[in-house]
Amino acid sequence: MNLRRSWRDWLGDVAVTTAAVLLGLLMLQASLNDFPEDSKTAIPRDIAIGVVSWIVMLLWRRRYPVAIALVMTAGQLTASTVLGTAMAAVFSVAMLRPWRTSVPVAATTALTVLGLFWLAPLSEREFREGIVAFGLLHVALLSTGMLVRSRRQLIASLRERARAAETEQRLRVEEARLLERERIAREMHDVLAHRISLLAVHAGALEFRPDAPAEQREAAGIIRQSAYEAMEDLREVIGVLRDDSPGAEPERPQPTLADVAGLVRESRRAGAEVTLENGVPDAASVPSRVGRHAYRIVQEGLTNARKHAPGAHVLVSLGAGADLDIEIVNALPPGPPARPLPGSGAGLVGLAERVALLGGTLEHGRTGDGRFRLRARLPLEVAHGAGAAGKGDTHGSELL
Repeated sequence: MNLRRSWRDWLGDVAVTTAAVLLGLLMLQASLNDFPEDSKTAIPRDIAIGVVSWIVMLLWRRRYPVAIALVMTAGQLTASTVLGTAMAAVFSVAMLRPWRTSVPVAATTALTVLGLFWLAPLSEREFREGIVAFGLLHVALLSTGMLVRSRRQLIASLRERARAAETEQRLRVEEARLLERERIAREMHDVLAHRISLLAVHAGALEFRPDAPAEQREAAGIIRQSAYEAMEDLREVIGVLRDDSPGAEPERPQPTLADVAGLVRESRRAGAEVTLENGVPDAASVPSRVGRHAYRIVQEGLTNARKHAPGAHVLVSLGAGADLDIEIVNALPPGPPARPLPGSGAGLVGLAERVALLGGTLEHGRTGDGRFRLRARLPLEVAHGAGAAGKGDTHGSELL
Protein backbone atom coordinates (compact mmCIF):
# COMPACT_ATOMS: atom_id res chain seq x y z
CA MET A 1 0.00 0.00 0.00
CA ASN A 2 1.36 3.39 -0.96
CA LEU A 3 -0.09 6.08 1.29
CA ARG A 4 2.58 8.65 0.43
CA ARG A 5 0.68 10.58 -2.17
CA SER A 6 0.32 14.25 -2.84
CA TRP A 7 -2.92 15.96 -1.99
CA ARG A 8 -3.67 16.14 -5.71
CA ASP A 9 -3.33 12.35 -6.01
CA TRP A 10 -5.55 11.76 -2.98
CA LEU A 11 -8.13 14.18 -4.39
CA GLY A 12 -8.16 12.28 -7.70
CA ASP A 13 -8.44 8.91 -5.96
CA VAL A 14 -11.33 10.10 -3.81
CA ALA A 15 -13.10 11.55 -6.86
CA VAL A 16 -12.77 8.30 -8.85
CA THR A 17 -13.88 6.21 -5.88
CA THR A 18 -16.86 8.50 -5.30
CA ALA A 19 -17.89 8.07 -8.92
CA ALA A 20 -17.58 4.28 -8.47
CA VAL A 21 -19.80 4.43 -5.36
CA LEU A 22 -22.49 6.49 -7.08
CA LEU A 23 -22.46 4.33 -10.20
CA GLY A 24 -22.54 1.15 -8.08
CA LEU A 25 -25.52 2.35 -6.04
CA LEU A 26 -27.26 3.32 -9.26
CA MET A 27 -26.71 -0.20 -10.61
CA LEU A 28 -28.00 -1.66 -7.34
CA GLN A 29 -31.14 0.46 -7.54
CA ALA A 30 -31.72 -0.59 -11.16
CA SER A 31 -31.26 -4.25 -10.19
CA LEU A 32 -33.76 -3.96 -7.35
CA ASN A 33 -36.29 -2.35 -9.68
CA ASP A 34 -35.95 -5.27 -12.09
CA PHE A 35 -35.92 -7.96 -9.40
CA PRO A 36 -37.75 -6.64 -6.30
CA GLU A 37 -38.24 -10.11 -4.87
CA ASP A 38 -34.49 -10.41 -4.15
CA SER A 39 -34.19 -7.10 -2.28
CA LYS A 40 -34.25 -8.50 1.26
CA THR A 41 -31.35 -10.89 0.71
CA ALA A 42 -29.43 -9.02 -2.02
CA ILE A 43 -29.01 -5.57 -0.48
CA PRO A 44 -26.76 -6.41 2.55
CA ARG A 45 -24.54 -8.82 0.62
CA ASP A 46 -24.33 -6.50 -2.42
CA ILE A 47 -23.44 -3.44 -0.36
CA ALA A 48 -20.85 -5.38 1.68
CA ILE A 49 -19.09 -6.57 -1.49
CA GLY A 50 -19.36 -3.04 -2.91
CA VAL A 51 -17.73 -1.50 0.18
CA VAL A 52 -14.78 -3.87 -0.11
CA SER A 53 -14.38 -3.03 -3.80
CA TRP A 54 -14.50 0.70 -3.07
CA ILE A 55 -11.80 0.44 -0.39
CA VAL A 56 -9.61 -1.58 -2.73
CA MET A 57 -10.17 0.99 -5.47
CA LEU A 58 -9.22 3.88 -3.17
CA LEU A 59 -6.02 2.34 -1.80
CA TRP A 60 -4.55 0.31 -4.67
CA ARG A 61 -5.88 1.67 -7.96
CA ARG A 62 -2.62 3.51 -8.79
CA ARG A 63 -0.28 0.67 -7.87
CA TYR A 64 -2.20 -2.27 -9.36
CA PRO A 65 -4.67 -0.83 -11.90
CA VAL A 66 -4.76 -3.85 -14.24
CA ALA A 67 -5.10 -6.42 -11.46
CA ILE A 68 -7.87 -4.42 -9.79
CA ALA A 69 -9.70 -4.05 -13.12
CA LEU A 70 -9.61 -7.81 -13.73
CA VAL A 71 -10.75 -8.60 -10.16
CA MET A 72 -13.61 -6.11 -10.43
CA THR A 73 -14.57 -7.56 -13.81
CA ALA A 74 -15.00 -10.94 -12.15
CA GLY A 75 -16.67 -9.30 -9.14
CA GLN A 76 -19.45 -7.99 -11.38
CA LEU A 77 -20.81 -11.54 -11.38
CA THR A 78 -21.38 -11.43 -7.61
CA ALA A 79 -22.73 -7.91 -6.87
CA SER A 80 -24.36 -5.09 -8.80
CA THR A 81 -22.42 -2.43 -6.88
CA VAL A 82 -19.16 -3.78 -8.30
CA LEU A 83 -20.25 -2.71 -11.78
CA GLY A 84 -19.51 0.90 -10.80
CA THR A 85 -16.10 -0.10 -9.43
CA ALA A 86 -15.34 -1.99 -12.66
CA MET A 87 -16.20 1.10 -14.71
CA ALA A 88 -13.88 3.23 -12.54
CA ALA A 89 -11.16 0.57 -12.91
CA VAL A 90 -11.43 0.82 -16.71
CA PHE A 91 -10.85 4.58 -16.43
CA SER A 92 -7.86 4.04 -14.09
CA VAL A 93 -6.22 1.55 -16.45
CA ALA A 94 -6.70 3.90 -19.41
CA MET A 95 -5.16 6.76 -17.42
CA LEU A 96 -2.22 4.85 -15.93
CA ARG A 97 -1.31 2.31 -18.61
CA PRO A 98 -0.72 2.48 -22.41
CA TRP A 99 -3.51 1.74 -24.86
CA ARG A 100 -2.13 -1.72 -25.63
CA THR A 101 -3.11 -2.68 -22.07
CA SER A 102 -6.16 -0.51 -21.47
CA VAL A 103 -8.07 -1.51 -24.63
CA PRO A 104 -8.01 -5.30 -23.91
CA VAL A 105 -8.97 -4.66 -20.26
CA ALA A 106 -11.91 -2.46 -21.31
CA ALA A 107 -12.99 -5.07 -23.89
CA THR A 108 -12.88 -7.81 -21.23
CA THR A 109 -15.02 -5.75 -18.85
CA ALA A 110 -17.49 -4.91 -21.63
CA LEU A 111 -17.81 -8.57 -22.66
CA THR A 112 -18.46 -9.54 -19.05
CA VAL A 113 -21.26 -6.98 -18.85
CA LEU A 114 -22.60 -8.32 -22.14
CA GLY A 115 -22.64 -11.82 -20.63
CA LEU A 116 -24.52 -10.56 -17.56
CA PHE A 117 -27.15 -8.93 -19.75
CA TRP A 118 -27.38 -12.08 -21.85
CA LEU A 119 -28.01 -14.26 -18.81
CA ALA A 120 -30.44 -11.83 -17.15
CA PRO A 121 -34.16 -12.30 -17.88
CA LEU A 122 -34.49 -9.07 -19.88
CA SER A 123 -36.64 -8.24 -22.85
CA GLU A 124 -35.02 -7.72 -26.23
CA ARG A 125 -35.57 -3.97 -26.00
CA GLU A 126 -34.02 -3.76 -22.49
CA PHE A 127 -31.11 -5.90 -23.65
CA ARG A 128 -30.34 -3.60 -26.59
CA GLU A 129 -30.66 -0.46 -24.51
CA GLY A 130 -28.42 -1.85 -21.80
CA ILE A 131 -25.74 -2.99 -24.25
CA VAL A 132 -25.73 0.39 -26.02
CA ALA A 133 -25.61 2.35 -22.74
CA PHE A 134 -22.82 0.28 -21.22
CA GLY A 135 -20.92 0.15 -24.51
CA LEU A 136 -20.99 3.93 -24.80
CA LEU A 137 -20.01 4.22 -21.13
CA HIS A 138 -16.98 1.99 -21.67
CA VAL A 139 -15.95 3.96 -24.74
CA ALA A 140 -16.36 7.26 -22.88
CA LEU A 141 -14.34 6.08 -19.86
CA LEU A 142 -11.63 4.57 -22.05
CA SER A 143 -11.35 7.73 -24.19
CA THR A 144 -11.34 10.04 -21.18
CA GLY A 145 -8.65 8.03 -19.41
CA MET A 146 -6.45 7.94 -22.52
CA LEU A 147 -6.96 11.70 -22.97
CA VAL A 148 -5.88 12.36 -19.37
CA ARG A 149 -2.85 10.12 -19.85
CA SER A 150 -1.81 11.86 -23.08
CA ARG A 151 -2.21 15.29 -21.47
CA ARG A 152 -0.03 14.25 -18.53
CA GLN A 153 2.60 12.90 -20.88
CA LEU A 154 2.49 16.14 -22.87
CA ILE A 155 2.96 18.23 -19.73
CA ALA A 156 5.83 15.99 -18.59
CA SER A 157 7.42 16.30 -22.02
CA LEU A 158 7.10 20.09 -21.97
CA ARG A 159 8.64 20.23 -18.49
CA GLU A 160 11.52 18.03 -19.61
CA ARG A 161 12.06 20.21 -22.66
CA ALA A 162 12.01 23.31 -20.43
CA ARG A 163 14.58 21.74 -18.09
CA ALA A 164 16.73 20.78 -21.07
CA ALA A 165 16.45 24.31 -22.47
CA GLU A 166 17.43 25.81 -19.10
CA THR A 167 20.39 23.46 -18.85
CA GLU A 168 21.47 24.29 -22.39
CA GLN A 169 21.11 28.02 -21.71
CA ARG A 170 23.15 27.70 -18.52
CA LEU A 171 25.86 25.83 -20.40
CA ARG A 172 25.89 28.52 -23.09
CA VAL A 173 26.21 31.24 -20.45
CA GLU A 174 29.03 29.38 -18.71
CA GLU A 175 30.80 28.85 -22.03
CA ALA A 176 30.40 32.53 -22.93
CA ARG A 177 31.71 33.54 -19.51
CA LEU A 178 34.70 31.25 -19.86
CA LEU A 179 35.45 32.61 -23.32
CA GLU A 180 35.19 36.17 -22.00
CA ARG A 181 37.55 35.35 -19.14
CA GLU A 182 40.05 33.89 -21.58
CA ARG A 183 39.72 36.94 -23.82
CA ILE A 184 40.37 39.24 -20.85
CA ALA A 185 43.37 37.12 -19.87
CA ARG A 186 44.80 37.35 -23.39
CA GLU A 187 44.25 41.10 -23.49
CA MET A 188 45.92 41.57 -20.13
CA HIS A 189 48.85 39.43 -21.18
CA ASP A 190 49.28 41.12 -24.56
CA VAL A 191 48.92 44.67 -23.25
CA LEU A 192 50.75 44.50 -19.93
CA ALA A 193 53.29 41.70 -20.21
CA HIS A 194 55.13 43.33 -23.10
CA ARG A 195 55.41 46.72 -21.40
CA ILE A 196 56.40 45.30 -18.01
CA SER A 197 59.04 43.05 -19.57
CA LEU A 198 60.50 46.04 -21.47
CA LEU A 199 60.58 47.99 -18.22
CA ALA A 200 62.43 45.16 -16.50
CA VAL A 201 64.93 44.86 -19.37
CA HIS A 202 65.72 48.58 -19.44
CA ALA A 203 65.95 48.73 -15.65
CA GLY A 204 68.34 45.76 -15.68
CA ALA A 205 70.51 47.40 -18.32
CA LEU A 206 70.68 50.56 -16.22
CA GLU A 207 71.40 48.59 -13.03
CA PHE A 208 74.41 46.83 -14.48
CA ARG A 209 75.76 49.85 -16.37
CA PRO A 210 79.28 50.36 -14.99
CA ASP A 211 79.39 54.13 -15.37
CA ALA A 212 76.02 54.70 -13.61
CA PRO A 213 76.04 56.18 -10.09
CA ALA A 214 75.49 53.79 -7.22
CA GLU A 215 72.19 55.39 -6.20
CA GLN A 216 70.93 55.15 -9.78
CA ARG A 217 71.91 51.49 -10.02
CA GLU A 218 70.15 50.78 -6.73
CA ALA A 219 66.98 52.51 -7.91
CA ALA A 220 67.15 50.60 -11.21
CA GLY A 221 67.48 47.34 -9.28
CA ILE A 222 64.38 48.15 -7.27
CA ILE A 223 62.51 48.93 -10.50
CA ARG A 224 63.69 45.70 -12.08
CA GLN A 225 62.68 43.64 -9.03
CA SER A 226 59.30 45.36 -8.86
CA ALA A 227 58.75 44.68 -12.56
CA TYR A 228 59.48 40.99 -12.06
CA GLU A 229 57.08 40.85 -9.10
CA ALA A 230 54.46 42.65 -11.19
CA MET A 231 54.91 39.99 -13.87
CA GLU A 232 54.35 37.28 -11.25
CA ASP A 233 51.21 39.04 -10.02
CA LEU A 234 50.03 39.37 -13.62
CA ARG A 235 50.55 35.64 -14.23
CA GLU A 236 48.63 34.87 -11.05
CA VAL A 237 45.67 37.04 -12.09
CA ILE A 238 45.68 35.58 -15.60
CA GLY A 239 45.76 32.09 -14.11
CA VAL A 240 42.75 32.91 -11.96
CA LEU A 241 40.90 34.24 -15.00
CA ARG A 242 41.65 31.14 -17.03
CA ASP A 243 40.92 28.66 -14.24
CA ASP A 244 37.18 28.75 -13.62
CA SER A 245 37.08 25.71 -11.36
CA PRO A 246 35.74 26.48 -7.85
CA GLY A 247 38.19 26.13 -5.01
CA ALA A 248 41.27 26.47 -7.21
CA GLU A 249 43.99 28.32 -5.31
CA PRO A 250 46.67 30.52 -6.87
CA GLU A 251 50.11 28.98 -7.01
CA ARG A 252 51.73 31.82 -5.07
CA PRO A 253 50.94 32.09 -1.34
CA GLN A 254 48.55 34.86 -0.41
CA PRO A 255 49.82 37.76 1.73
CA THR A 256 48.91 38.00 5.40
CA LEU A 257 48.96 40.74 8.01
CA ALA A 258 52.55 39.80 8.94
CA ASP A 259 53.66 40.76 5.41
CA VAL A 260 52.70 44.42 5.95
CA ALA A 261 56.11 45.12 7.51
CA GLY A 262 57.83 43.78 4.39
CA LEU A 263 55.55 45.92 2.24
CA VAL A 264 56.60 49.02 4.20
CA ARG A 265 60.30 48.12 3.84
CA GLU A 266 59.83 47.64 0.11
CA SER A 267 58.29 51.13 -0.18
CA ARG A 268 61.20 52.60 1.76
CA ARG A 269 63.70 50.97 -0.60
CA ALA A 270 61.82 52.58 -3.47
CA GLY A 271 62.48 56.00 -1.92
CA ALA A 272 59.20 56.62 -0.06
CA GLU A 273 59.19 57.97 3.49
CA VAL A 274 56.92 55.56 5.33
CA THR A 275 56.48 55.12 9.07
CA LEU A 276 54.77 52.04 10.52
CA GLU A 277 53.41 53.23 13.84
CA ASN A 278 53.23 50.70 16.71
CA GLY A 279 54.34 47.86 14.43
CA VAL A 280 52.13 45.04 13.17
CA PRO A 281 49.60 43.38 15.53
CA ASP A 282 49.94 39.71 16.33
CA ALA A 283 48.94 37.90 13.14
CA ALA A 284 47.69 34.89 15.15
CA SER A 285 44.84 37.00 16.57
CA VAL A 286 43.72 38.09 13.09
CA PRO A 287 42.04 35.62 10.70
CA SER A 288 43.93 35.03 7.48
CA ARG A 289 41.03 36.38 5.45
CA VAL A 290 41.09 39.72 7.30
CA GLY A 291 44.90 39.84 7.18
CA ARG A 292 44.88 39.35 3.41
CA HIS A 293 42.43 42.20 2.92
CA ALA A 294 44.36 44.40 5.36
CA TYR A 295 47.55 43.84 3.36
CA ARG A 296 45.80 44.86 0.13
CA ILE A 297 44.36 47.97 1.80
CA VAL A 298 47.79 49.10 3.00
CA GLN A 299 49.25 48.30 -0.42
CA GLU A 300 46.62 50.41 -2.17
CA GLY A 301 47.08 53.25 0.32
CA LEU A 302 50.84 53.37 -0.26
CA THR A 303 50.31 53.23 -4.02
CA ASN A 304 47.88 56.15 -3.88
CA ALA A 305 50.33 58.15 -1.77
CA ARG A 306 53.13 57.60 -4.33
CA LYS A 307 50.83 58.56 -7.21
CA HIS A 308 49.16 61.65 -5.77
CA ALA A 309 51.69 62.89 -3.18
CA PRO A 310 55.16 61.79 -4.28
CA GLY A 311 57.79 62.42 -1.65
CA ALA A 312 55.27 63.05 1.12
CA HIS A 313 55.62 61.35 4.48
CA VAL A 314 53.18 58.46 4.93
CA LEU A 315 52.06 57.23 8.35
CA VAL A 316 50.66 53.69 8.55
CA SER A 317 48.87 52.65 11.74
CA LEU A 318 47.45 49.22 12.58
CA GLY A 319 45.51 48.34 15.72
CA ALA A 320 43.74 45.11 16.65
CA GLY A 321 41.01 45.03 19.27
CA ALA A 322 37.42 44.05 18.70
CA ASP A 323 38.08 45.26 15.15
CA LEU A 324 41.19 45.68 13.04
CA ASP A 325 41.74 49.41 12.47
CA ILE A 326 43.87 50.50 9.53
CA GLU A 327 44.81 54.14 9.02
CA ILE A 328 47.05 55.59 6.32
CA VAL A 329 47.73 59.33 6.42
CA ASN A 330 49.92 61.38 4.08
CA ALA A 331 50.46 65.07 3.50
CA LEU A 332 48.96 66.58 0.37
CA PRO A 333 51.22 68.42 -2.07
CA PRO A 334 50.97 72.23 -2.00
CA GLY A 335 49.22 74.06 -4.82
CA PRO A 336 46.16 73.17 -6.88
CA PRO A 337 45.19 69.50 -7.21
CA ALA A 338 47.19 67.68 -9.83
CA ARG A 339 45.53 66.37 -12.96
CA PRO A 340 44.02 62.95 -12.22
CA LEU A 341 46.21 60.05 -13.27
CA PRO A 342 44.86 57.19 -15.37
CA GLY A 343 42.82 54.84 -13.22
CA SER A 344 42.38 57.32 -10.36
CA GLY A 345 39.51 56.35 -8.07
CA ALA A 346 39.28 52.73 -9.20
CA GLY A 347 41.48 51.55 -6.32
CA LEU A 348 39.25 53.14 -3.69
CA VAL A 349 36.22 51.50 -5.29
CA GLY A 350 37.98 48.15 -5.04
CA LEU A 351 38.84 48.82 -1.39
CA ALA A 352 35.21 49.64 -0.64
CA GLU A 353 34.19 46.29 -2.13
CA ARG A 354 36.83 44.47 -0.10
CA VAL A 355 35.69 46.09 3.14
CA ALA A 356 32.03 45.43 2.31
CA LEU A 357 32.81 41.70 1.94
CA LEU A 358 33.83 41.64 5.60
CA GLY A 359 31.05 43.93 6.83
CA GLY A 360 33.48 46.72 7.75
CA THR A 361 33.60 50.45 7.11
CA LEU A 362 35.86 52.59 4.91
CA GLU A 363 36.50 56.32 5.17
CA HIS A 364 38.76 58.47 3.00
CA GLY A 365 39.19 62.14 2.24
CA ARG A 366 41.01 65.34 3.11
CA THR A 367 41.48 66.38 6.71
CA GLY A 368 41.35 69.89 8.12
CA ASP A 369 45.15 70.12 8.47
CA GLY A 370 45.85 69.52 4.76
CA ARG A 371 46.39 65.79 4.81
CA PHE A 372 44.68 62.82 3.17
CA ARG A 373 43.47 60.03 5.40
CA LEU A 374 42.38 56.51 4.48
CA ARG A 375 40.80 54.62 7.36
CA ALA A 376 39.30 51.10 7.32
CA ARG A 377 37.73 49.10 10.13
CA LEU A 378 37.47 45.33 9.63
CA PRO A 379 35.44 43.30 12.17
CA LEU A 380 37.27 40.29 13.60
CA GLU A 381 34.43 38.39 15.29
CA VAL A 382 32.39 38.07 12.06
CA ALA A 383 35.50 37.03 10.20
CA HIS A 384 36.18 34.24 12.72
CA GLY A 385 32.66 32.92 12.19
CA ALA A 386 32.91 33.20 8.43
CA GLY A 387 36.38 31.73 8.12
CA ALA A 388 35.12 28.66 6.28
CA ALA A 389 33.12 30.75 3.89
CA GLY A 390 36.01 33.14 3.31
CA LYS A 391 38.17 30.46 1.74
CA GLY A 392 36.02 30.41 -1.34
CA ASP A 393 36.15 34.14 -2.09
CA THR A 394 39.93 34.40 -2.51
CA HIS A 395 39.79 34.67 -6.25
CA GLY A 396 36.94 37.11 -6.38
CA SER A 397 38.38 39.40 -3.69
CA GLU A 398 41.86 39.37 -5.14
CA LEU A 399 40.54 40.61 -8.48
CA LEU A 400 38.81 43.65 -7.03
